[in-house]
Amino acid sequence: MIGNAAPCRWWRRLAQRARVGLRLPSAVKFTVLSAGPGWPGSPGSHFDGRRFFNPGIVEGATSVRELIKWKMNGQASPWPANVANGHAPELPTELRAGQAAVTFVNHATFLIQLPQLNILIDPVWSDRVSPVSWAGPKRIRPPGIVWDDLPRIDAVLLSHNHYDHWDTPTLRRLHKRFRPQFISGLGNAAFLEHLGIPGGEDLDWWQTSGKVSGARIVFCPARHWSNRGGGNRNTTLWGSFYIQQDHQKIYFGGDTGWHGHFQEIRRKLGKPSLALLPIGAYEPRWFMASMHMNPAEAVQAHLALGAERSLGMHYGTWQLTDEGLDDPVNDLKAACKAQGLFDGVFSPASHGKTVLADW
Repeated sequence: MIGNAAPCRWWRRLAQRARVGLRLPSAVKFTVLSAGPGWPGSPGSHFDGRRFFNPGIVEGATSVRELIKWKMNGQASPWPANVANGHAPELPTELRAGQAAVTFVNHATFLIQLPQLNILIDPVWSDRVSPVSWAGPKRIRPPGIVWDDLPRIDAVLLSHNHYDHWDTPTLRRLHKRFRPQFISGLGNAAFLEHLGIPGGEDLDWWQTSGKVSGARIVFCPARHWSNRGGGNRNTTLWGSFYIQQDHQKIYFGGDTGWHGHFQEIRRKLGKPSLALLPIGAYEPRWFMASMHMNPAEAVQAHLALGAERSLGMHYGTWQLTDEGLDDPVNDLKAACKAQGLFDGVFSPASHGKTVLADW
């Protein structure tokens, strides 16, 4: 079972190393834990000259001691070792104006197909989400799209640099195969360059990509943080994405805690036709509330955005937190019922399923 005996042994070893002081060689930190040189810009509304922050929020940094305390508490629900996807993708070969096809690969990975434009968001095809391939959270589901079945990819959007959203082996494979345009928050183009992927585009919150034609791609705020583990916490910017082509408006929430940025996105960019919102990795709340919404908060985000329809994501692939495998789905259903939402207005994205939208 993932999340029980093996992870406990892993965290015990980590605790022992933390007590004696973890001293990694600088070469290891640079190659394995690097997040690039950071952002060299001037201080601003969410950057202090060295690190980014969530404006208007007073919250302390999560300490290693708190992390180990949580991981050692033994409250994680058991997950199965393997789960099959319930659907096979039905990728269109052609889309007419006004159509969009959205395929949920797993976790936060989506393929968004628009006429003449294919976009991957937070792509992860690796087995583990970790600095190393031999330890860390292991996937229980196969990717919803087989790698060799991917269509041409024109753009890759990266919400932030956490391992379950920024998977270096996958990014390198994508660059080698498709040479897509990579887009992320400030400071991440230099990190991509370090990984052998030149030409990435840095965006600040509310900036629009200038390197992708055929759609308007705006980088938006999120309440979160960035870190790869090598002393680079918050040295690159995190966020969400708003994608618009004609009257299609698709919002990808990335990783985020509940905050007022949802109303601000609606006010500045309009109500999305479809919102992709995180519903998992939320327990225990004392540790996770500042960075991950629970399903009830995701419903509040759906309402704040004024989305016509929402799909829940960031669940059911890697056991990252304490809730059970089915808890996000069940809690989302209860939250929608409590708010009087009709069936299908906000539902969990189905792993491997393609949703064809024609709004």
